[in-house]
Amino acid sequence: MAAGEVITEPPSSVREGAIAAINAGTNRYTDSIGLTPLRTAVAEKLSAETGIRWNTDDIVITAGAKQGLLDAALAVLDPGDEVIIIRPCWPTFPCQALLAGATPVFVDAGPPTYIPDIGAIRAAVTPHTKAIIINSPNNPTGAVYDRTTLQAIGDLAINYQLWIVSDECYSSFVFTGSRHESIVMAHPGVRSRTILVNAFSKELAITGWRLGYFAAPPEIISAAKKLQSHTTSNANVIAQYAILHHLEVSDGSFEREMHQRLVRARNAGLLILSGLHDVATPEAKGSFFFYLDLSRLVSALPARGPIRSTHDIARVLLEETDVASVAGSTFGDVNGLRLSFGAPPDLLECGLRRVVDTLNSLKTKYAAA
Repeated sequence: MAAGEVITEPPSSVREGAIAAINAGTNRYTDSIGLTPLRTAVAEKLSAETGIRWNTDDIVITAGAKQGLLDAALAVLDPGDEVIIIRPCWPTFPCQALLAGATPVFVDAGPPTYIPDIGAIRAAVTPHTKAIIINSPNNPTGAVYDRTTLQAIGDLAINYQLWIVSDECYSSFVFTGSRHESIVMAHPGVRSRTILVNAFSKELAITGWRLGYFAAPPEIISAAKKLQSHTTSNANVIAQYAILHHLEVSDGSFEREMHQRLVRARNAGLLILSGLHDVATPEAKGSFFFYLDLSRLVSALPARGPIRSTHDIARVLLEETDVASVAGSTFGDVNGLRLSFGAPPDLLECGLRRVVDTLNSLKTKYAAA
């Protein structure tokens, strides 16, 4: 229940594409930014999803979304620059900013919505600010940024001439409203300063295949071409042909079924989590994570007792219930705890009931101790 992936087999179309490429003896380098037919197919997919026209030359194929994020950091950040990061955040964001020689500047977003305050973002801007990283749907919180927030971030980026790096890896998993809304949909004026990063890892259950992509302005595409020629050379060619085949023949049924599975898992999980006594039920509007705010529970426990942090609670859950979770400190938040609902349904419900029973027992157990 800690994993950042949905545990299921990938679609047959992906497997068939990979097998066909292997049987054809495919073993040569591709262009460093990916096969042209795949880039074209991704541009068409993105055009259909956003209602904005994307072309082949707007797309880079990467070895997972992490390479796309690193390309973005290295392309736009210089030593001495600052990059605004909304926290809780995926720890890759600040680490890659540091790799580029820049300084992460955090803006905290709190429960229950974990939507950032635009005033706080504006206050974090300095003459050294070069970019802002946003992540909606969010890992770890499950927050989905509303159109007003996205438009305000876009206005701020234009006013201060900032780059926007938009991590949209969980765009297939929105559970409120009709569909995912990218910042370039909410604010088309920021397209020329936005690097939109995504991947096939989550929506096709192929995290280990390492195939991502991003869409960006020409200067970023050019920089990525140089960067990738000296890092990975190109993304795995078999994975590229596998995804190309999927995009050519799929009717979208796998993605729809995956979404419906997660809708059922979310609904069942929220019902179970509503039984928590000292922890509010999470909103979980997107991604596939339940993010619990344990501040009230931790503060109610003895100050000198064995449980003083969410890290301690994660350890107790693992030792006493066999449920793996991720303490919020991983994401820069001392109060949070992340649980995944991408686990198989029977294991998910069993695990969540154990979590609820254990968390509800902590005050009594350790007060008595």
